[in-house]
Amino acid sequence: MHQFLRALLGGLALLLACGPLTVFGAEISRAPGGDADAALGAVFKDIEQSRLSSALEKIDALLVGYPNFRLAHLIRGDLLLARARPLVSFGNPQDAPADKLADLRDEAIARLKAYRNRPPSNYVPRYLLQMEPEQKYAIVVDTQRSRLYIYQNDNGRPRFVADYYITHGKLGAEKAREGDKRTPVGVYHVTANLPRQKLSDFYGSGAFPISYPNEWDRQQGRDGHGIWLHGTPSDTYSRPPRASDGCVVLTNRDLDALSSYMQIGLTPVIISNTIEWLSVDDWASERRSLNNQIEDWRKDWESRDVDRYLAHYSKNFRNSEGGYEQWARQKRLVSASKNWVKVDLGKLSVFRSPGKQDLIVVTFEQDYRSNNLSNVLKKRQYWLKEGGRWKIVYEGFA
Repeated sequence: MHQFLRALLGGLALLLACGPLTVFGAEISRAPGGDADAALGAVFKDIEQSRLSSALEKIDALLVGYPNFRLAHLIRGDLLLARARPLVSFGNPQDAPADKLADLRDEAIARLKAYRNRPPSNYVPRYLLQMEPEQKYAIVVDTQRSRLYIYQNDNGRPRFVADYYITHGKLGAEKAREGDKRTPVGVYHVTANLPRQKLSDFYGSGAFPISYPNEWDRQQGRDGHGIWLHGTPSDTYSRPPRASDGCVVLTNRDLDALSSYMQIGLTPVIISNTIEWLSVDDWASERRSLNNQIEDWRKDWESRDVDRYLAHYSKNFRNSEGGYEQWARQKRLVSASKNWVKVDLGKLSVFRSPGKQDLIVVTFEQDYRSNNLSNVLKKRQYWLKEGGRWKIVYEGFA
């Protein structure tokens, strides 16, 4: 019967033969979310253990709940054919398009790998260093695994809630240009909720646009628009892992579930090629270190020692008004008119940006007071590690 499984999913048979559901050697239980994945896992377990009749019953039950699930239909067809003759490939309908079968095989592998290899409860994504108190949830997307994870803000610590299969760009990740059919990598936020009634059927049950390109993308010359989290057409349950023009696509059921976690303008969406996981202890240590860096910057601003304050800024600093030299001149001019300065930072969020650079995105509500000016502004900074030290390379209004 392993021969059938090997025909069904090729090299993935080895993964299925590795024993109980484990991650980093620790057996874990299935958390909410991804019901179709759990059902498929039960089907493959039956196949592995030569229980074809049970597998067929389970796939039939799955199709009752998910009648447009093409992958499940294909597996059902193979299970029926296996009663009559040996199978030598995945997907045995005569004259079936090879590209469609390859897409379904890729989806099966992505779903089952994610179901079999899940992050342990004492590990968190490295990127979620600090959510502000009003941010109830955060979304982290792993394009390599075709997976979206939801984390709850539990008094500052991210706690796993659910995960879902997703589709991303046809040509992968790291979007740089309009029309390149890639999904962006970086730290973004949900900007709107577009209901089904305002969209064509292509987007399914709705869409959530995100803030691509962000400030750093524009600094790096990246462009494009219209990157959304959205659903699938009414006649389609799910799409292959790489099938969008850059958007993150979920099944309509999963998008509906995801919508209950969304806060427009607040919910962070962090998209990565592959997620870096940290133990809770390592995460807490990195968070503490970065918060200390931000606090040092705040104190040096209050000190009115302009050289100490400017030492936190990169010579490559740039914002909408110019570069480092212009920034430094402005700060020296402003400081000369101050007898005292008080700066408080509220609603602080700190997210590490995925990618090759050590980049941190810091957003806060700045309560600034001095002898001749008081205001409250929402600000965003990007900190980049240069020569082993964190330096601010962008600062502006959020």
